[in-house]
Amino acid sequence: MFDRALRRRIDPYLERIAGSAEKAGLNADQVTWVGFGFGLMAMLAIALDAPILGLMLLFANRLCDGLDGALARRKAPTDRGAYLDIVLDFLFYAGFVFACAVAQPGAALPAAFLIFSFVGTGTSFLAYAIIAAQRKLPDVPAAKKGFAHLGGLTEGSETLFVFVLMLLWPSAFGLLAWCFGALCWITTATRIAATLRALR
Repeated sequence: MFDRALRRRIDPYLERIAGSAEKAGLNADQVTWVGFGFGLMAMLAIALDAPILGLMLLFANRLCDGLDGALARRKAPTDRGAYLDIVLDFLFYAGFVFACAVAQPGAALPAAFLIFSFVGTGTSFLAYAIIAAQRKLPDVPAAKKGFAHLGGLTEGSETLFVFVLMLLWPSAFGLLAWCFGALCWITTATRIAATLRALR
């Protein structure tokens, strides 16, 4: 919901960092893999009940997620890069919630519900991308993604905000998971409705 507004604010900073990274010889795919490595380390830290370390690694992961796109746009974005970006992002999102459940076994049910809700947002997101590419349906303006997609109530910025809350307030993980999962289902429903309207 807030992704586009936040992108306008942070993109100039990412572009500057991307310029330095490019001069150092880094490319977008390398940054994507480094970011995923930070994500895996964040999952391990969270599972081992080290939420503050997990929080720092989460921010490193998200920085790389923005930086790889900025690097790609300095040359020519590739299908390979777009594919890696979305696949590794979705793996990290689910892995984050799984790690929280490992640290708090009593919260396994709300964790399962949240992962279930991510399946809804993820499939409605990617199914539209596939059909949009085939039929040249409209994209979200200024989304700066490697493929057409629909926005929604729960996007990357909202997910990051909730993940931060989960790490700073571990005892509220269950409540946050139930509430955010419900919002994800609203996003899924609105994406399905928008796609069906576009396909009339």
